[in-house]
Amino acid sequence: MDDVDRSILAVLDKDGRISNAELADRVGLSPSPCLRRVRRLEEAGVIRGYRATIDPAALGRSLRVFAGVRLIRHARADVVAFERAVVQLPEVAQSHHVTGNYDYLLQVEVADLPAYEDFHANRLASLPGVAAVTSYVTMKTLMAERPNG
Repeated sequence: MDDVDRSILAVLDKDGRISNAELADRVGLSPSPCLRRVRRLEEAGVIRGYRATIDPAALGRSLRVFAGVRLIRHARADVVAFERAVVQLPEVAQSHHVTGNYDYLLQVEVADLPAYEDFHANRLASLPGVAAVTSYVTMKTLMAERPNG
């Protein structure tokens, strides 16, 4: 990967819907070589895909909660069971295996506080191997995901 590839990635990171002609112009290439580079980056897995960034509130999920989850045990089977279960929960927008006080940090998006209370009590806390959950309700987001055009 060279500086031109890095420039292509920087532009696409900010605007994934940019036309190839505009992308080529911004990075100083003609359209054909630019398209070849983009395709090579896609084939190599550097560019993993393109997606729409949807406002959670438009889907009735205006409350964002970060939940720190500790597991009872860290045996491989317990970790796998938890991971298989947590990715099935539609309220969980992201799940990160982390170091520190928690084993996992989840980004949960729900309609409101009663919906989170129900999710926490009846779904999250009953996942395999969960020892404890600590919740952090988001009051304001200062920096959201970058829009992809």
